[in-house]
Amino acid sequence: MSEPLRFDGRVVLVTGAGGGLGRTYALAFAERGASVVVNDLGGDIKGHGKSSSAADKVVEEIRARGGKAVANYDSVEAGEKLVQAALDAFGRIDILINNAGILRDRSFTRISDEDWDIIHRVHLKGSFLVTRAAWNHMKNQKFGRIIMTSSAAGIYGNFGQANYSAAKLGLLGLANTLAIEGRKYNIHCNTIAPTAGSRLTQTVMPQDLLDAFKPEYVAPLVLWLCHESCQENSGLFEVGAGWIGKLRWERSLGAILRQKNLAMTPEAVRDEWEKICDFSNANKPRTIQESVSILNDVLSQIESQDVSPNPTSYSASGSSAGFDPTRSIGQKLPPFSYEYTHLQPILYALGVGMSTKDPDHLKFLFEGSEGFCCLPTFGVIPAQSSMISGGLSNIPGLNIDFTKVLHGEQYLELYKPMPTSGKLTSEATIADILDKGSGAVILLDVHTYSGKDLLCYNQFSVFVVGAGGFGGKRTSEKAKITVNPPNRPPDAVATDTTTVDQAALYRLSGDWNPLHIDPNFAALGGFQKPILHGLCSFGFAARHVLKYFADNDVTKFKAIKIRFAKPVFPGQTLQTEMWKEGNRIHIQTKVKETGSVAIAGAYVDLASSSEQLVAKEPSAKVVELQSDLVFQEIGRRIKEEGNQLVKKVNAVFQWNITKDDKTAVQWTIDLKNGSGELYQGPARGKADTVFTLSDEDFLGLVLGKINPQKAFMSGKLKVKGNIMLSQKLQMILQQYAKL
Repeated sequence: MSEPLRFDGRVVLVTGAGGGLGRTYALAFAERGASVVVNDLGGDIKGHGKSSSAADKVVEEIRARGGKAVANYDSVEAGEKLVQAALDAFGRIDILINNAGILRDRSFTRISDEDWDIIHRVHLKGSFLVTRAAWNHMKNQKFGRIIMTSSAAGIYGNFGQANYSAAKLGLLGLANTLAIEGRKYNIHCNTIAPTAGSRLTQTVMPQDLLDAFKPEYVAPLVLWLCHESCQENSGLFEVGAGWIGKLRWERSLGAILRQKNLAMTPEAVRDEWEKICDFSNANKPRTIQESVSILNDVLSQIESQDVSPNPTSYSASGSSAGFDPTRSIGQKLPPFSYEYTHLQPILYALGVGMSTKDPDHLKFLFEGSEGFCCLPTFGVIPAQSSMISGGLSNIPGLNIDFTKVLHGEQYLELYKPMPTSGKLTSEATIADILDKGSGAVILLDVHTYSGKDLLCYNQFSVFVVGAGGFGGKRTSEKAKITVNPPNRPPDAVATDTTTVDQAALYRLSGDWNPLHIDPNFAALGGFQKPILHGLCSFGFAARHVLKYFADNDVTKFKAIKIRFAKPVFPGQTLQTEMWKEGNRIHIQTKVKETGSVAIAGAYVDLASSSEQLVAKEPSAKVVELQSDLVFQEIGRRIKEEGNQLVKKVNAVFQWNITKDDKTAVQWTIDLKNGSGELYQGPARGKADTVFTLSDEDFLGLVLGKINPQKAFMSGKLKVKGNIMLSQKLQMILQQYAKL
């Protein structure tokens, strides 16, 4: 014979254990070595009264047989107290049997609010509260077994038990979700629907059946499901009279009622009713992912057949009550402001795969870098904020299901480099709406301004599944079109592996769609796991072009257009193929592991030398700076004592003095070559250390009013190069720059 199932060292909490099933469970667990908490309020079957005698009697039985047990007399509505009783007596909680229950049987029309509420408080909420109190203890010890007690009344319904059956089926939903959430912590949760003689069943079963359906015929299933060797999880079992059966959902194959060029109508449902209800060759979905997967198959079939996906309100005119493109085209969304600091461009750069491993990336990742700048594709971030904020839902005639909106294509054109901080305003307009049969394409034009200066223009092409068939045009002269690459090998290929956390990082730039991080939400969309944002892949491809054909010079980046072809999963490798044709770089991005094309028909337009983007120039008028006097004094002292200073310092320092956040003047202190020199402009060779700070802060630094270390840590003073040499310069400034 096989080894007997033992529970030595395990602690079991059984609710409603003063009699019937609960008592039998408690005795059986104790007989096999478990320490048992016997919980029972001691009331009657309707929930009235309270007594300690029921629980005490069972504890005495267990102890008389040499077992270990303690009593608890609290209601399951005091869940924390029940679990604390287990911790106080035995130091842990391993197994929870949610068994307590009462009855308030009434026909539906006679059920009072009290009859409804107390059944749910004891059965459903009580099981929730006790389980919640035990959950973290089980999670921390990486072991837990939980049983929910449902009922045939909950599964099939039963006259006079509407309140009871609703609560009992609710327990099944609770158990199934706990099974999913607890799986990785070795917490299993199963549901039983027992038929056994007890205080509750005596009202609905004759005495001869009560005698035949002993609780002892149910307990073995419960003990097996709670043993550490049992891997059953999320199961539903009917059990009684020595028989055990497992239940599962079954679903007919159903019928697709949408046909080409025909509306879906109630009459179509009537005509297909026999097929809809035919369980021949039925499938048996086990998870929510399997449940919704058929819908993705349906959509694929509809897409391939180009059938009309019009809703039931379809009319011959081709427009529904909620979707009327003629009213939407030309409508403007409310202006949207986007205010940011240097943090957002850095976070975006990290989100699209930039890394300090590459020295060329530092100017996109470090605000103290001399050439600190934004990636050009950061221009989509303030623009998409205007769309994500919900503005589309306020457009007249655009009553669509936003859970069916997909990002199809993207165009971005830059007129000036994106500032590293500031307050931008985006103005969006519905440029056009196209009828693609299986869906509608909305062209959303977004212009983004810094004050009155136009920085960039975006065109979002969004596909709305199921919104087509309204008789509209299929193309638009307003659409920025994709272009296929040349028919020859690429001129350059760049490969980048995304991290498993790439989507989690990119979403911090503002796209909070749970499709990209929540596995359950991704499953609802038909994906096996969360997918990478399309605009994240867009950023990868754009920076590949920027590196290979523009030397990471953002002023050379003019425009980019792409079409999203296939999803990418975080952790996969993006391979961007590039072809140069004049100032246009054609691009195609593949997933290296699968060979599938993720980005197609794409290109980047680079600016010619005459078109090269430039930031707005500062005013041409001469700006008087306080720092000029300091540098004049430093220059005079260098002429007098330059030889000695060169021996002490042996370094070249460049100063970038700013005014109104723009570089106003550059000075170089050369204490390395010859007898030293001060001159205006950048270092002629390589500077050992480069300092950047405002005119006002420079003066405060020289006069000792500003601490250099605090200025550096706060970002007022930016240092590039050999920071340690700044200590020598500090001495010189204090000694030779007295005003």
